[in-house]
Amino acid sequence: MTGRYYEEFAVGETIEHETRRTVTERDNQAFCDMTMNQQPLHLDADFAADTQFGERLVNGLYTMSLAVGMSIPETTDGTIVANLSYDEVEHPAPVFHGDTIRAQSTVTDKRETSDRERGVVTMHVEAFAVNRDDELVCEFDRTVLSEKRPE
Repeated sequence: MTGRYYEEFAVGETIEHETRRTVTERDNQAFCDMTMNQQPLHLDADFAADTQFGERLVNGLYTMSLAVGMSIPETTDGTIVANLSYDEVEHPAPVFHGDTIRAQSTVTDKRETSDRERGVVTMHVEAFAVNRDDELVCEFDRTVLSEKRPE
């Protein structure tokens, strides 16, 4: 287990996630297939060539899911009770096949539950395309219900 207990989160702290991922055409295709998202902007090279982007875009929900997955080892691996919400999701720039993504989480809020047995932690998660000068490609707030350290 590498995640943090509620007490180990500090408001204002930014956690750099070590794992990075280069997004492949296969990743995008598989995600679209699994989620039944047949948007041609993600799948049809001819269609996408005629858009303002000039090529296919990686599904934004994949980008968000990837950022969540990359954040888990340093935040909630083995210490989470539940993800409570994902809020204020934005995709300020597209992700393309071949982009390498990194993520970081900044703790923005934490509070104990009313029974004081667990804690609620909110983190602002950001994903960046490192091969494009660390361009911000996705950001959102993730709120989790976290275990407290066993006594």
